[in-house]
Amino acid sequence: MRTDRRFTFDLQLFAGEKTEKATPRRREDARKKGQVLKSQEVNTLFVLTAVVFFLRSYGPYMIRSFDQVFVQTFKHVTMEFIPENLFAVFLETVLQLAILILPVMFVALISGMAANVIQVGFLFTTETLKFDLGKISPAKGFKRIFSKRALMELFKSLCKIGLIAYVSVPFLLDRAPAFSYMMDMSAAQSVELITDTAFTVIWRILVIIALIAAADYLFQWYEYEESLKMSKQDIKDEYKNIEGDPQIKSKIKEKQRQLSQQRMMQDVPKSSVVITNPTHYAVALQYAEDMEAPKLLAKGQDLMAKRIREIAAEADVPIVENRELARLIYDKVDIGRFIPEEMFQAVAEILAYVYQTRGRI
Repeated sequence: MRTDRRFTFDLQLFAGEKTEKATPRRREDARKKGQVLKSQEVNTLFVLTAVVFFLRSYGPYMIRSFDQVFVQTFKHVTMEFIPENLFAVFLETVLQLAILILPVMFVALISGMAANVIQVGFLFTTETLKFDLGKISPAKGFKRIFSKRALMELFKSLCKIGLIAYVSVPFLLDRAPAFSYMMDMSAAQSVELITDTAFTVIWRILVIIALIAAADYLFQWYEYEESLKMSKQDIKDEYKNIEGDPQIKSKIKEKQRQLSQQRMMQDVPKSSVVITNPTHYAVALQYAEDMEAPKLLAKGQDLMAKRIREIAAEADVPIVENRELARLIYDKVDIGRFIPEEMFQAVAEILAYVYQTRGRI
């Protein structure tokens, strides 16, 4: 007995383990909640690459414009230093610098948005904006600080700093002697030296960031897939939610059948004749001069047939026995349908008999 209980308990634990890949429904629900696969390092790589390429063409114009701005600013040194003049000079300088920097910021913004769209697609959700007391809980905050994700982010940052220093510092040390001669260079030569050095270092850094972004994307993909994994019970529950619980579906069908039978019994008094088997089957037909053919209003077997006969007798509807025809109509015709052409002759004879006995013809 203990072994059986232990075995059952182990099965329950196994069923609760999240070992199964996420279903499309699970992925869709997670996406609606803002849980998507995204690497921030990929965004960083996109933004830096776009800005660097943009500065390669825009940079010279930007430097010349900076030079003109500062020259124009220092021309105001001869002005009287009163608060109004200083504020006007400051405002004009800041505005001109902002106009120069704005294109770079715009490129960074567009590239960041493009990186998000490439990784996530177009998605708008308010789930991540909802207030959650758990986010300000000290206990949960402490767990997040020392979580596997936080440790991975720390490790990633240290690797990034170390690798960038590894490729940048030796190169800068090699170039250091050249900077000592900048006093003897013209302004254009100094700017060219600084620009060339900066872009060389930046390209090396971009290579490092690209490697880190690739590794981080793989890690984020692994974490994302693990977070979406489902247990066997989760998959069963989802299937029940989509397809419906078999017991509930059975109850719904039973209720629908009862309502259909109730409507069917309400139509029996409208029928022109009830044809019986005589006890096992009963079918109720309706016919009027403006109808293209007799219509089946109700049909039943055994107890249902008995109930149809009782209602027909109470409503003074003629009841005619015809074993073969009653069984044939029951098997071949659905409720609410007209009888097929091959049954016209037999049904017409019964209707003629009913009308004759009722004195209608």
